[in-house]
Amino acid sequence: MNFASFIAGRISFKSKRTFSKLIVRIAIVGIVLGLGVMILSLAIIRGFKNEILEKVRGFDGDIKVVKYDLNGSYENSPFVKADTFVNKVKGSRAILHIMPFATKPGIIKAHNEIEGVVLKGVDSTYSWDFLRANLVAGTVINFKDTTESKRQLMISQTTANRLKLKLGDNLMMYFVQQPMRRRPFKVVGIFDTSIEDIDKIYVIGDLSLLKRLNNWKADEIGGYQLTVADFEKIDEVGYFVDNNLPPRLKFTTVFENFPLIFEWLPLLDINARVMLILMLAVAVINMISALLIMILERTAMIGILKAMGATNWSIQKVFLYNASYIIGLGLIFGNALGLGLSILQYKTHVFKLDASSYYMSFVPIQTNWADIVFLNIGTMAICLLVLIVPSMLVSKISPVKAIRFK
Repeated sequence: MNFASFIAGRISFKSKRTFSKLIVRIAIVGIVLGLGVMILSLAIIRGFKNEILEKVRGFDGDIKVVKYDLNGSYENSPFVKADTFVNKVKGSRAILHIMPFATKPGIIKAHNEIEGVVLKGVDSTYSWDFLRANLVAGTVINFKDTTESKRQLMISQTTANRLKLKLGDNLMMYFVQQPMRRRPFKVVGIFDTSIEDIDKIYVIGDLSLLKRLNNWKADEIGGYQLTVADFEKIDEVGYFVDNNLPPRLKFTTVFENFPLIFEWLPLLDINARVMLILMLAVAVINMISALLIMILERTAMIGILKAMGATNWSIQKVFLYNASYIIGLGLIFGNALGLGLSILQYKTHVFKLDASSYYMSFVPIQTNWADIVFLNIGTMAICLLVLIVPSMLVSKISPVKAIRFK
């Protein structure tokens, strides 16, 4: 058996010294809390970023195709459906959905209250997965009855609260144009994405109604909304879309459509780095303190080992092995703490958030095993590397003085 590991095992697991045991326990608790907090921090930040991204993508798509002009308003400029482009997109495995849409500003009047909104018109090809997942009440628009679908409207919970509307209520929407037009609607669904830029602005209706209001032709639309299969490859898909677009059209990505959100999300990574550095510093300081105390408490043992011919490095390895046992124990319990709380939150959503401030009603969790492996290896490696310096205290201990001190 290796000399250093044998001695380290004896003093780690069979020591009867109460003071060093207390210090070791404090060091273990420091590593447990540090690693647990680091795992939770990364899981929460990943979950938060993913949740925001999925909400924005789910409502507005990954790529928008609109007419190439200087129109910067909420009301789209019409163009004739690009069937050749649509067929190429549908033939690509990189794109899951392509859906026509149009938007038009309007004013809702209900219960003596008014609210400015943007009506987003969609048709029967629209993917309802996201809105169904975020429905508070009711259902999505039913396009089977073409007459009734023109009166159906989906609104956000924010709009419903501001206008005192509930499921099944009738309302009037006014469209400012020449001449001004108004249309009656019935609330068939209420959704809540918790994204202020979406909930305060948009309502969902029938695309054919917008065409009639705008006096568009049957084959004219306001744009296409695309969903990519792999969001990590959105730049490649954008390049494919750009190469196949007709000259009169242009595309924008979700990053361009919601710039403020995507400029803010990277700031979370800075918070994560600061948290990791602080927690790692706490663990390292605790381990340095524990190692120094263990060395000072074992001064007599060090002196005897030196008198018997042990080298400074072999004695240093004893304490480094001892430290690795302590760190390993801390990592085991730290993983249990971090993963346990992560699983609890993922399953129960016990920790809540203010949706108006954080875009969601609960703390999101997304665990990445690569992060956990990196944190464990990184914590062990950094702690042991840093401990090499204080372990050099062994070389300063004189065998004669140490044995006399005993």
